[in-house]
Amino acid sequence: MEGTTARRLISSGSSFEREIGYSRAVVDGDWIFVAGTTGYDYATMTISGDVSEQCAQAFRNIEAALTQAGATFADVVRVTYILPDRDDWPACWPVTRGRFADVRPASTMFVAGLQDPAMKIEIEVTARRRRAD
Repeated sequence: MEGTTARRLISSGSSFEREIGYSRAVVDGDWIFVAGTTGYDYATMTISGDVSEQCAQAFRNIEAALTQAGATFADVVRVTYILPDRDDWPACWPVTRGRFADVRPASTMFVAGLQDPAMKIEIEVTARRRRAD
């Protein structure tokens, strides 16, 4: 079909992707959908006990996926934050502001349990690559 773009899957190398059956990101045309991403360092499969460091690591993981998709944080149009403890949220604000102060995507934060009690934050983003004018 003319005008269709193949869907491309991006992996971070996390064992969770294989075990659960998902991709770190899916690219569909100009759209990039990055799965909920936690603060695990996928190279070592370790996670900090500090929520702000988990937030920073989650953004590093997201940045790697966006880069593979040919995008940056400037292309993010939507971000969702999930935290098990709402009291941890303000500690993340300096990290989130560092990534999105100028971008200011649509955003939602909600409180919910995560897969592993060590996880203190999960971040999901949707981005759209900008076309050159």
